[in-house]
Amino acid sequence: MSPATKELLKKVRMIVPPMLEKFHKGMLGRVAVIGGSENYTGAPYFSAMASARLGADLSHVICTPPAANVIKTYSPNLMVHPIMRESPSPSPPSTLATPVIAMLTHLHSLVIGPGLGRDDLMQNTVAEVITAAKERKIPLVLDADALWLVQRRPELVKGYKECVLTPNVVEFGRLAESVGLDTKGDTGKEGCKALANALGGVMVVRKGMVDWISDGTDKQTVKSDGQGGKKRSGGQGDTLTGSIGTLLAWRNMYLEGAWDTEGEMGREETLMLAAFGGSAITRECSRLAFGKKGRSLQASDLTDEVPVAFETLIGEKEESKL
Repeated sequence: MSPATKELLKKVRMIVPPMLEKFHKGMLGRVAVIGGSENYTGAPYFSAMASARLGADLSHVICTPPAANVIKTYSPNLMVHPIMRESPSPSPPSTLATPVIAMLTHLHSLVIGPGLGRDDLMQNTVAEVITAAKERKIPLVLDADALWLVQRRPELVKGYKECVLTPNVVEFGRLAESVGLDTKGDTGKEGCKALANALGGVMVVRKGMVDWISDGTDKQTVKSDGQGGKKRSGGQGDTLTGSIGTLLAWRNMYLEGAWDTEGEMGREETLMLAAFGGSAITRECSRLAFGKKGRSLQASDLTDEVPVAFETLIGEKEESKL
């Protein structure tokens, strides 16, 4: 781990709230994951569980009824809402989005994309939710097939500086092409900055051998270079989205002064720190799980390592201990 990473982790620790007796249920994070369809039930579960295991008080999954029936059997710790619908459905996207939008005032952050699929009705419903979340200034984390939506409709997120995109190599290339960028041969910092700029200053987490994180400015462009595992099984990115979701919820508390906070960091820096912290925790989870499981590593193995990774990289505050 580089000295720069260690310094950034110290700053991430500053946005982590202590567990104080004055806090009531929900104050330490209310995070929802929109995703989960007939064919994809694991991804939203892994994202929501990472959010919960990192420390969010309340972790929701908003999905289709068939997915809900399955996800509910995975864990009783998640609140699962069978609100989304795939085609064909008699209800238009605006109608289907209404109950989701009603939940937004009760959330600190929203993760969209794990297990979402590319069904037109699902995609258009999510577009309605993104528009409403922007109006309410809800921080967003977009991954997987939510990035497919952004690729086709970049105006949905362009200029929204409470948004984190987490593309892998293929997704990054598609997003870059959709906004007219040629990033072939570029696997690092400059391409990440260019895409963030082209999208009006959203935060981009460019996943790779190292993760580059940028909102397009030099000041908020950083590298996450913690060692990860060598197995690239599906679903590891869901640990990332859920972790960022919880850190964004804690960022909200920090910015509101919910405790005697350290420093005076602003919205831009704390958004970068939430993205960086999620990346660092996920890479550490991958390293720990790979050390135990090796070639057999699966996404569920990362879930088990989330609290260990948090303690290793960030550590609990004295006020939180008995």
